[in-house]
Parts: sequence; structure tokens; C-alpha cells
Amino acid sequence: MRIIALSSLRTFWARNPQYADAAGPALAWYRHALAADWSSPADVKREFANASILKNGRVVFNIAGNKYRLVVWINFGYRVVYIRFIGTHAQYDEIDAQTI
Repeated sequence: MRIIALSSLRTFWARNPQYADAAGPALAWYRHALAADWSSPADVKREFANASILKNGRVVFNIAGNKYRLVVWINFGYRVVYIRFIGTHAQYDEIDAQTI
């Protein structure tokens, strides 16, 4: 998969030192997704059983033992993953994952 943009993940922990523990797990997710070939939401669920599949290609991943949430939009036809949000559960509760 092609992932847009790793810089979104890096910015999260670089600007917020209290979230530095997200770096390792987020990069592990990034490497896994980069090597994946997801053509449907079912492919994502097969590899990440705890992922939440939303409407229109939106997927929510639990990162770092469920400490953080990662929201992406996946264009399955083009095999592109767009990172839309990474944050704590409290921060996630403040957003609309379908529109962010």
C-alpha cells in the first residue's frame, strides 16, 4: 500500500513529547500497512481483527495496546492509505472519524 503521509504520524509524537511512546507502535503499523495489499475492508480485518471498519473506506486502528487511535481513509482501488488522524482515545472522542 502507498501511505500518505508518514509525516502526520511523526508530527504527532514530535510536537507532543508525552506521546513519544506512540512512535514505535505507529511505525510498526506503518511498516505493516506499507507491505500490505488491501483490496477490501475484509482484507484489513483479516490482518487487524480489532480494526473498526467505518463507511466509505474509513478505518480506525488501535495503536500501542489500544492507547491511541489511528483513523485512515483507504482508497482500495488504488491501494492508497491516507492518514487522517492519530491521537488518544479522549482526542478521538472529540472528532468525527467519518469526516476528519
